[in-house]
Amino acid sequence: QVQLVESGGGLVQPGGSLRLSCAASGFAFSSYWLYWVRQAPGKGLEWVSGISPGGFIPYYTDSVEDRFAISRDNAKNSLYLQMNSLKPEDTALYYCARGPPRRGLGYGSWQEDDYWGQGTQVTVSS
Repeated sequence: QVQLVESGGGLVQPGGSLRLSCAASGFAFSSYWLYWVRQAPGKGLEWVSGISPGGFIPYYTDSVEDRFAISRDNAKNSLYLQMNSLKPEDTALYYCARGPPRRGLGYGSWQEDDYWGQGTQVTVSS
């Protein structure tokens, strides 16, 4: 079955960096669009970044543009999110997700064909 396992979260000071990883199994990884989704305390799900199957089309929501970088290694069935210049408002549970092609970013809800992992917590605080 589809499995997505996130790692790399933690506590970091404002302005710091973290790199999240997602190990995938149970499906043809290189054939699917993938996403990073976050949920901040008391808020809904926010799709913050997506990437095409070949890795050539990354895109970001405005709030993380120029600070986050999504990438993937299809040989390793792995998805990554490099997060730089972190802000307290980036504090959230971050999920790796498989979803439909070119999904719109921003706030939304899980759809029938979505798969996601258990999440990794990112806390930005001094």
